[in-house]
Amino acid sequence: MMNLPSSITLCEVGLRDGLQNEKTILTTEQKLELLRGLIDAGFTVIEIGSFMHPKAVPQMADTDELYKQIGSVPGVELRALIPNIKGVQRAVSCGCKKVKLNVSASRQHNLKNLNMLPQESVAGFAPCVQAAQENGIEISGSISMPFASPWEGRIPLEDVDAIIQAYLEVGITEISLSDTSGMAVPNQVYRICSSVREKYPQVNWWLHFHNTRGLAMANILAAMESGMTQFDSSFGGLGGCPFVPGAAGNISTEDVIHMCDESGISTGVDIVKVMELSRTIQQLLNHDTDSYILRAGRSSDLLASH
Repeated sequence: MMNLPSSITLCEVGLRDGLQNEKTILTTEQKLELLRGLIDAGFTVIEIGSFMHPKAVPQMADTDELYKQIGSVPGVELRALIPNIKGVQRAVSCGCKKVKLNVSASRQHNLKNLNMLPQESVAGFAPCVQAAQENGIEISGSISMPFASPWEGRIPLEDVDAIIQAYLEVGITEISLSDTSGMAVPNQVYRICSSVREKYPQVNWWLHFHNTRGLAMANILAAMESGMTQFDSSFGGLGGCPFVPGAAGNISTEDVIHMCDESGISTGVDIVKVMELSRTIQQLLNHDTDSYILRAGRSSDLLASH
């Protein structure tokens, strides 16, 4: 019998990880409508954008404006991805209270792009942490491709440990393990999640799975069984990683909620409202997205029709 939690927390990342790859750039007002809808649906953690350079990621150019217009929402954490200290400065200016840094677990990827080992990159985040703390901004860290990368294949656990330790040394204790390459498999997820939970009990863990090869839901269940209870998801299954070959497909938020609803696991999020938002995003972007529940409907809908 699987040992699953009674409740989990979902962070909706569609406004950032979903929209950052889209050719259609939504207006700030369209994003605000979606954001208000997500808050109304019951999300308590939402990643609303990133402070990357607008030329590099034009889809995220209005993140500052989003924060200014939405303001503070009691009981809801509105987080953003940052690349460097400039991101912290932008967060301070627009009223963002939670930022996230990221490093790749791939040594080859990091050496090729930055000429540094991943843990050396994390050590360089110290000024970001200091600036965030001085300005009352929470800061977390993400490790992309901790399970496997297209360059090395499986990532040794000791490499992941080295990055976690580097994050702890600069004062970051909230860490996300992010399968951006979509190469993780359930037994590996269970093993790594069990290991890091035991070794680093002080860390507040998040998991972020892509459904590139159809294994994201199985990986979420494996992570749950290891004791993890916080997961990223994207409405409609929108998004992917522009820097990893073929890495389309965040796990669909409504698919995760449906699995949880049917399994007696509370998310606190209204699946009907999320499905409406996912249909809206398909209309705004003028293409289908990768969501089983939008295609097939909820199991309970079938039962209600008989």
